[in-house]
Amino acid sequence: MIVDDTSRELPFWKTRTLEDMTQSQWESLCDGCARCCLNKLEDWDTGEIVWTDVACTLLDGTSCRCKDYDNRATIVPDCIQLTPGEVRTLTWLPPTCAYRLVREGKDLYWWHPLVSGDPETVHQAGISVRGRTIPEDGMALEDYENHVVFWPGEMPEDRKG
Repeated sequence: MIVDDTSRELPFWKTRTLEDMTQSQWESLCDGCARCCLNKLEDWDTGEIVWTDVACTLLDGTSCRCKDYDNRATIVPDCIQLTPGEVRTLTWLPPTCAYRLVREGKDLYWWHPLVSGDPETVHQAGISVRGRTIPEDGMALEDYENHVVFWPGEMPEDRKG
């Protein structure tokens, strides 16, 4: 029997805009890389944003998930909660971010749990921040500049394509 691939239903991220997604679809777009949970520095003169390997106080460095997701904005007042509007205006979303990819009309990468069916593939592919961060707790803001890194804003060399 021949299966007609054109009759298969396309995944929601290929058929819906960010604004048209249900809450569960929206939440499932997060691949769990936690790159957005890294502190960033902005140059006041140029507006350039650089990444650090300093993680938010609520980031669990092993699971790459927020320790108190529901209350994150209260505990960390400068936490940016991603919305379709935010995704359309933020310039610092990593190139691997599913929200950015959908915004740009691109497909998700093979390691994304919605594609692979396994939440561990984002870690196995080396996309997540697992094992690559230090906590912000107790660190002076002026010390953040000693922790500038470039990998969160880059596509890993063997993952480009």
